[in-house]
Amino acid sequence: MTRPSSGLPTRREALLLAAKLTAGAAIIAPLKAAPLLASLTRASQTQTRAAAKRVFDVHAYGAIGDGSTLDTSAIQSAIDAAAAAASASSGASSPAQVLLRGGHRYLVGSLTLRSAIDFHFADDAELRISTRRADYSTDAVLTAQQAKGLRISGTGRINGRGLEFMSGFDQANEWYLPTGWRPRIFQLFGCTDLEVRDITLAAAPAWGLHLVGCDGVLVENFKVRNDLAIPNCDGIDPDHCRNLEIRGCDLLCGDDAIAIKNSRQYASYGPSTNIRISDCKMTTQDAGVKIGTETFSDISGIRVTRCQIVQSSRALGIQLRDSGSVSDVEFSDIQLVSRYFSDPWWGRGEAISLTAIPRAPGAPIGTLSGVRFRNISGRAENSVRIEGSAASRIADVSMKNVAVTLDRWTKYPGGVFDDRPTSAQPDIEKHSTPGFSIRHADQVRLEQCSVAWGQNCPDYFSHALEAEDAHNLALSGFTGHAAHPARDSDSSIL
Repeated sequence: MTRPSSGLPTRREALLLAAKLTAGAAIIAPLKAAPLLASLTRASQTQTRAAAKRVFDVHAYGAIGDGSTLDTSAIQSAIDAAAAAASASSGASSPAQVLLRGGHRYLVGSLTLRSAIDFHFADDAELRISTRRADYSTDAVLTAQQAKGLRISGTGRINGRGLEFMSGFDQANEWYLPTGWRPRIFQLFGCTDLEVRDITLAAAPAWGLHLVGCDGVLVENFKVRNDLAIPNCDGIDPDHCRNLEIRGCDLLCGDDAIAIKNSRQYASYGPSTNIRISDCKMTTQDAGVKIGTETFSDISGIRVTRCQIVQSSRALGIQLRDSGSVSDVEFSDIQLVSRYFSDPWWGRGEAISLTAIPRAPGAPIGTLSGVRFRNISGRAENSVRIEGSAASRIADVSMKNVAVTLDRWTKYPGGVFDDRPTSAQPDIEKHSTPGFSIRHADQVRLEQCSVAWGQNCPDYFSHALEAEDAHNLALSGFTGHAAHPARDSDSSIL
């Protein structure tokens, strides 16, 4: 069988030609022959690498890619064949590639990804999810169990068809109402040496990238383009994960952009630790970066740096509600905007919110301590909050060069604090809006922090700093005056 020409010499042809060039050095000037020889050698090496790369084109397994024919079985066959080949040649330096071709749309239900494969979206390839429940074997589109060396890559996208899973739009609450069932996009369990890079997730009907009990993960240049009015369509949810890095991602989603959590049902995977988030851009109607609310195991060693939160209802948050403890967390070099949205969205425009409140009366709760903020600036409609409780006082929080401007520019009622989810106390508390609010906390340090007020200061805007039951509060270089100086003092410390 004659193979079509690639336009490049074979390795044998390149070596033969190189020998002829060397033998004819007296005819061809050395300065001209050397670059040509190098070029041919590079071409030969490129072709050799391409030949060595194991590619499993889904069309070779029966995929159609017309956007209407269900391709689940064909793509799963390609995945299984690639995984079998990778297992048979475990010494290979690169994973076997499952190729989704550009220019095609592949309609799928549930797919199971496997170890040592690169699930690759070439060019503008699209994975289009089915809206039929019968096409799913699980509650997610892409799943994996204990996969090692799994890669998910490429410049294509996943079309989650989110609006087709909604029953209608709730005008009063300004969000879509889901139908009875909607799939998550990714659920990857217990994976190690995992990479997700470059792909775009659009119009998810529910959670996007849910990582459960994974260890050794890189998520890079991952893009999310969801409908901002669809609830529960989180961007990235690391759940009981360790040694994870999220960098250079651009996330637009109705719910939390990034939420680090430890869910009760996956408690066997243990604590979350050593998670790095950097150089990300987030636009959301909920939290930008959140730790919690599910905190059934310990969370520690979290670093968030050089991020931009374009829009949120709570820019940076830690919500301790359960028996695990949160410690050793650092946020640095972050720009933020936080504002009110309609009632169903958790968060009431807080720039920063640390809360340690039991989920229910008498329920067990851990501790929140060792949290650092450095070089944080932005505009918000509500306070920087540090809010412990009688059951769990917050301790050892430092803020250095945290500068916020409080203003009101949305239509929603203000003058409240949002402590959802809890039934141990009022979940929405009527409260004035100071610049910094500290309650039931110990060893809080504010260094070179500042409060400014915008053009619209309603009556419930109050002190620059308000502290109640705050032991060992240390201030150094704090600046700011009351929103209404004729009525309020600059600070209220009780």
